[in-house]
Amino acid sequence: MTIEETIDVAVPVETAYNQWTQFKSFPRFMGVVKKVDQVKPTVTVWTIGYGPLRREFQAEILEQEPDSHVVWRSLERRPSHQGEVGFRPTAAGGTAVTVRLRFEPRGPLAAVAEATNLPVRVLRSELGHFKEFIEGLGQAGGAWRGAIRNGHVRPVEPEPPRSRVARWPVG
Repeated sequence: MTIEETIDVAVPVETAYNQWTQFKSFPRFMGVVKKVDQVKPTVTVWTIGYGPLRREFQAEILEQEPDSHVVWRSLERRPSHQGEVGFRPTAAGGTAVTVRLRFEPRGPLAAVAEATNLPVRVLRSELGHFKEFIEGLGQAGGAWRGAIRNGHVRPVEPEPPRSRVARWPVG
């Protein structure tokens, strides 16, 4: 099953993107996200829940490009999911935030999810919470401006030049 939702937020792309990279802040505005821990630069542990139900899973960030997109996948085999969020400027100076999730619901919840369109409704609601949160702040509560390619972190800035002579200063 693949679902996709887009919402326009009235902040610049950089602001929306920067706030999205602050995973630990997600429980402040998302109803189903209870906790997020960043255990490695490319691995996060999420606790999600609805009512008394809770589920914990690890997600790996496969690709991340500042002011453009973040792509991830869960590290669990069943149920697994993949997702991406994209950021693009709108004509009004805001940002269109698009989230696409691919997952295979299993068990009795699969039929309920399909029959009620619950995943789409939850995603739409959570994006609405993000909109209220970021527009209320007006600025990001932090930022991570690095890039990730194929699960590997790329430095934010290029390494400074190094001398070819051992222990010889540069400059």
